[in-house]
Amino acid sequence: MDRQIRPIYEALDTGSNKSAILACNKVLKKQPNNNLVKSLKALALVRSQKVEEALLLCDEVLAAKPVDDPTLTAMMHVLRGLGRHMDMVTMYEDAYKQQPGNEELGTQTFFANVRIGNWKAAQQIATKMHKQFQDDHYLYWSVMSALLQAHDPTTPEALRTVLLKLAHRLLSSSATPSFYNADRFHLHLTVLRELGLYDEAFEMVESETGRIVCSSNLACDELRREIWKLKGLTKEAGEHAEKRIMDAKDRNWLEFLAVLDGTFADLTSEPADVEAAKAAVSERIPKTREFLGKVVEEDGVKDRSGHLALLELEKRSRHHGLATDPSALICLLESYFQSFGGKPCCFEDLKPYIELEGDDLARWTAVLEKQTTAFTSVPDIWRYINAQKLLRYNLPSSSLTPEAESQRAVQYLNAYLQGLKLGKDLPSYDLQPADDLAILSAQAFVNAWELSKDETFLHNSAALLEYAVARSKTSFQIRLHLVRIYRLLGAPSLALEHYRSINVKQVQNDTLSHFILSRASTFSLSSIGDLTYTTECLESSRIYLSNSEETAEFIVRAFGGEKYSQIPDFIVFEDRLDNSLQRDLVKMEHVRMRIAHEPINSELVDMELIELKFIFDRVHHDNRDFDILANYQPRGVATFNQQTEFLEKTPGLGWLWVFLKIYIKAFQLASDLDDTVEDKLLIGDRPKPSYDPETKIPLNERLAMKKQEEINELTPDEALFYDYASALSQWLTPYHDYTRPPPSAVLAEAAKITEQKTGHTLRGVEIPPDAATNGHAKKDEDPPAVVDPPATISNYFDDMSRRFKELLEGKGLPHELLHVVTLTQEAFLLFVIETTRFKAPSVIKVNKFGALAQHIKEIRAKASGVLSEISSALVNYAEREATTERRKEVVEACKPIIHESGLDHDFVLNVAKKITDARKQIADGVGKGMVRVTKTHA
Repeated sequence: MDRQIRPIYEALDTGSNKSAILACNKVLKKQPNNNLVKSLKALALVRSQKVEEALLLCDEVLAAKPVDDPTLTAMMHVLRGLGRHMDMVTMYEDAYKQQPGNEELGTQTFFANVRIGNWKAAQQIATKMHKQFQDDHYLYWSVMSALLQAHDPTTPEALRTVLLKLAHRLLSSSATPSFYNADRFHLHLTVLRELGLYDEAFEMVESETGRIVCSSNLACDELRREIWKLKGLTKEAGEHAEKRIMDAKDRNWLEFLAVLDGTFADLTSEPADVEAAKAAVSERIPKTREFLGKVVEEDGVKDRSGHLALLELEKRSRHHGLATDPSALICLLESYFQSFGGKPCCFEDLKPYIELEGDDLARWTAVLEKQTTAFTSVPDIWRYINAQKLLRYNLPSSSLTPEAESQRAVQYLNAYLQGLKLGKDLPSYDLQPADDLAILSAQAFVNAWELSKDETFLHNSAALLEYAVARSKTSFQIRLHLVRIYRLLGAPSLALEHYRSINVKQVQNDTLSHFILSRASTFSLSSIGDLTYTTECLESSRIYLSNSEETAEFIVRAFGGEKYSQIPDFIVFEDRLDNSLQRDLVKMEHVRMRIAHEPINSELVDMELIELKFIFDRVHHDNRDFDILANYQPRGVATFNQQTEFLEKTPGLGWLWVFLKIYIKAFQLASDLDDTVEDKLLIGDRPKPSYDPETKIPLNERLAMKKQEEINELTPDEALFYDYASALSQWLTPYHDYTRPPPSAVLAEAAKITEQKTGHTLRGVEIPPDAATNGHAKKDEDPPAVVDPPATISNYFDDMSRRFKELLEGKGLPHELLHVVTLTQEAFLLFVIETTRFKAPSVIKVNKFGALAQHIKEIRAKASGVLSEISSALVNYAEREATTERRKEVVEACKPIIHESGLDHDFVLNVAKKITDARKQIADGVGKGMVRVTKTHA
């Protein structure tokens, strides 16, 4: 048998699924009931996307209730590929029931429940295994499962305490103490903390063995600090931290924070007598200052912790009104700058302490202005860069004019070009030490643009950053700045080029993809068959698939290796990725691009409807990283991130909700699926039900809700589009509801298609013999009366045409122009989706909808006319963008930054050519795509 099976495994391992299927068929001819071969064939079929055939084999094997390990392992992969995790649990449970003495089967059953987060069943299995096999690690599995069940949002409040007490009782009954293993010790402490048994937890961490464990394990040490705080021992924790800093030379910043928290403990614990508390704290401040002074004296410039702690002490003293020396903060800032001004971290370190006014600001400014551009070493460059960042942070609003900002930008640029000399011998993969001066210059130009709305400042910014990135090819910071600026300039191909050069990996696809994919449908050319942005959406979404496949395995491994302190983090990580806001924002953009490229048919409509409804039931987590974008703008103005926001609004949960409502309603009208049909046709498990009470409201009621906080996240043009979409669906709903075939007819059609594909009937579905399959069965009630379309629908395309002309004549930025154009096209496509059902003359005739067909024809003609008109104007606009005169304008605008060395006229001309060509490409593509869309759906 091994000789026959080996070729199948080899074919699967090498990805030769076709060969694996043929090898399986060969064996199954002789042994038709071989469950292992059936499961291997099902696996090959799943990997070949032949889902219907795989389902049949899968059900046959599950019905046989296998117990042998090879079959179970193969079926585990099959079921995971089909998303049928509940069936996987049932399979292992059935096998374990048949062989209750099989420890390996018990372990796999436990792991199957862990993978789907079924902590109740996992806890019961672990308890049973501990009783049966008397191994301590099963007891801790049971405790961990009880703890996780208590933290599950679906667990009732009253049951949580019961579960925690159960976990505590199990720990107390353990034959071996928890301190033999650091992670078991961590789990024990966690249970005590959750139950509020702080005294018991304190005794554990302060015992001799507890101290040894905490000193060697960071997770346990972190928990120790928390327990001290919860017991109200903030002062004692401060004294303990002082000893560690002095005796053990521990320079962990958390120890310094503990010292500072202990110093101000009387004031932060909401005292009854505030004056007495202030007096007590006033006595402790000099002692703490003296202690930190000794640390600074001992460390010198080897470590920054003591210096920063002194600054934090002074800041807190000022906050509580206990500062005695008005000049102390400035003296400390000067001292810190002298010691660490030559380090890249200096600006970020000092930023929390430099919101100064009056004499303090004047003195601080005088210190910083002493720094010159006479660079002889890398620390000299950093000292100058940090001085410029710190000076810029406190610039008064009176000195922030476009002209002044432009002068500063040129000053930073000159210093940057001078600083490049020090990095001329660095390898190509290293960053230039002067890079931050180029970023400062670019941000000054962007602030000048923000103040004046003069596009030429953005051209200057783009040109100098292109020069900088050519010298620091691996600088993600410069490339992210360019991504933002090119999107504002309407050059999406250049933005995408820089984003891809960052080489984003793994979870960064979730945290950083918003830089390029936020409202990406504005720049999509899917209507003319260019799937660049569509592909980027799919590429960035791979992390979510690997998360659903791999993170559960990490949790299983953590249980296997008894790494209990890591398990909650893995679960949070999995949940935050599974329910990522960015994941669904990208999905929404992909849908908007897809409808412009693919034929609008029932397959697209049904698939997207099911997926969007799942998304609508999720509780979302926003994992997007905006702070990664450096901000060196003055504190009195918007951050660089806010200044370069696409259309001045970042899509969030409200934006997603609005577009989900628009498209779910549209696909609902176009689809023949209802909930009963959907349940029967769905492959795999439904997502876990959300614990948000709003999801309990009927779907149609939720779709009809209009919330102002959601509308606030839309641009004015998107708000108009929302009104149009709502009016359109409201107008057409009665006619769709009347025309839609009954569920039995839909199921009959699905069964017919399945039988044609696989030769087998649809599983679990009984079709009534009288079910009509063409959807034209005679109705008992009269058709709804046809009413005129609301003015919102008929006027929308005229309004958008006017808006387009305003932006074209008012010289709006290209991205604003494209936003209006793509929304107008999207409105037309939405109309097509919702009226496809009424395209067939037979449907109109049977349902007596002649008047409706006439209204649809009129609106379609008007929309097509507007789109054709806009398309023509946009193509002309594109032609003007790529002319020599336009390039000359860009080069002329960049005169302030043109230098003899490197950043010369030819370099700027090349950048100008790239920008104008990219703008022509997108405007021309979108314009021609509109013509194609109108012809396709004429």
